[in-house]
Amino acid sequence: MKFQNYIQLYISVLLLVLSLSFSSCSANEPAEEATQTDTSSSEEKTNIVSLTQAQYQNAGITLGNIESRSLSSNIQVNGVLDVPPQNLVSISTPLGGFVRKTDLLQGMRVRKGQLLAVIENQDFIQLQQDYLESKSKLEYLDLEYKRQQELSQENVSAAKTFQQTTADYKSMQAKVHALEERMRLAGLSLSAVQQGKISSTVPVYAPISGYVADVNVNIGKFVQPTDVMFTIIDTEHLHVELTVFEKDVPSLKEGQKVRYILVNDPSKERTAEVYLIGRQISAERTVRVHAHKDTEEPQMLPGMFVKAVIETGGRQVSSLPQEAVVHTNGKDYIFIYQQAQKQGSDTLHVFEQVEVTKGLQENEYVEVNSVENMPLQGKQIVTKGAFSLLSHLQNGGSAEGEHEL
Repeated sequence: MKFQNYIQLYISVLLLVLSLSFSSCSANEPAEEATQTDTSSSEEKTNIVSLTQAQYQNAGITLGNIESRSLSSNIQVNGVLDVPPQNLVSISTPLGGFVRKTDLLQGMRVRKGQLLAVIENQDFIQLQQDYLESKSKLEYLDLEYKRQQELSQENVSAAKTFQQTTADYKSMQAKVHALEERMRLAGLSLSAVQQGKISSTVPVYAPISGYVADVNVNIGKFVQPTDVMFTIIDTEHLHVELTVFEKDVPSLKEGQKVRYILVNDPSKERTAEVYLIGRQISAERTVRVHAHKDTEEPQMLPGMFVKAVIETGGRQVSSLPQEAVVHTNGKDYIFIYQQAQKQGSDTLHVFEQVEVTKGLQENEYVEVNSVENMPLQGKQIVTKGAFSLLSHLQNGGSAEGEHEL
C-alpha cells in the first residue's frame, strides 16, 4: 500500500516538472522572436538619421541636386619656369685676360651689342704681331709664286723650285687664315690691325638683349677661357617646364590645356598649352613636358617653381560638390533628404545614408555613382553639412543622439 502511494507521488512530481518546463519554453519563444525583430529593425535603420528643427538649423545643412557636369581627367604635376637654350647665354672670353672695365650689376637690362666689359691680355699683342708678320710674308710669297709660275711655264726655272714656292705660299696662306680666325675669336678688330693699330685690350659685347642674371667678375680679376663672366637671360620666351611621371605619359597629347600656379603666388591661376613632350625617360622615371604660357608677365622669372594640372580630356558625368561626399570605414557616402515628420510641436528631418563611388575630380566637384544603382537624379541631396549628419548617425541617428525614434 505504501509502495503504491510512493509511485503516485513520483508520477505527480514528474508531471508537475514537465508542465513547468513546457510553460518556460513557450514563454521564451516570443521573447526571442521579439529580440530578433528588434535587432533586425535596428540594423535596417542604421542608415537613417533624424534631426530636430533646431539640430537641422545648427548643422547648416544645404540641399541640392546632382548635376551633369563636364569634368576633366587631370594629371597633377610640378615644374619650373624656364627659357630655351638660345635665350640663356653665358659670357666668357676665349683667350682669357684681366678685367679692366665693367659696369654691370645683376638685374640690369642690356641690349644686343652693348659693351659689357673690356679684357686686357699681353698675348693679344703677340697675336697681332704674328698676324702682321705672316701677312707680310704671304704678300712676298704671293709675288714669288706668280714669278716662279711664269718661269716654269717658260721652262726657265726648275719644276722643283716652283713646287717649293707653291708649298711655302699655301702654308703661309693657311697660317694667315688661322691667325685671322684667332683674332676674330678673341674679339680683336681685323680691319684695325690691318691698318697697323695694335691693341692689348678687347671689348666684350652682349650677344642678345635681356637681363643680367649673374656677374662673376670684378675689375682687376683674371679670367680663364673657361670662366663664365656674366649670364644674360632673355625672358620674352619664358615657358613652363613640367615633370610628368612615366605612368601618366600615355595620357599626354600636344595641345592639351595646362592650369598652373606659382608656388610663391598660389592665389592666381594661369594657363598654358602643351607644346612638346619629351621622348626619353629619365633615371627618376619621368618625362619633361614643354608648355607655352598664354600670357607674359614681367614678374615671372626663370627658375620659379610651379604646381600644375594637365587636362587630358573631359566627359559629362553626374557630379556633386566634394563636401557632399563623406568617407568613413573605407567607403564613401552621401545623404538623401527623405521627409519632414511632425512630432508634437517639433519637426523631424529624416535623411538616408547612401553608399556611392567617386570618379573624376576637378576643382570643387566630384563624379558620384550609387553602389546599388539607385537613381540619384531628382533627389534632394545634402551638399553642405554632410559631416554633421555622419556624426549624428555614428552617435545613434536619432534626434536625441543616443536613442532611436
